[in-house]
Amino acid sequence: MSKKTEEHGVDLRGTLISVFFVGIVIIAMWVAVYLMYVAR
Repeated sequence: MSKKTEEHGVDLRGTLISVFFVGIVIIAMWVAVYLMYVAR
């Protein structure tokens, strides 16, 4: 049972990293669009 818990934890860690990466990309896109809007 402890083996399943370890594998599940690794999967959750990978999911968390993926979610943070996607969130950072979305925030960077919004910032880029905002800066283009302000610069015009």
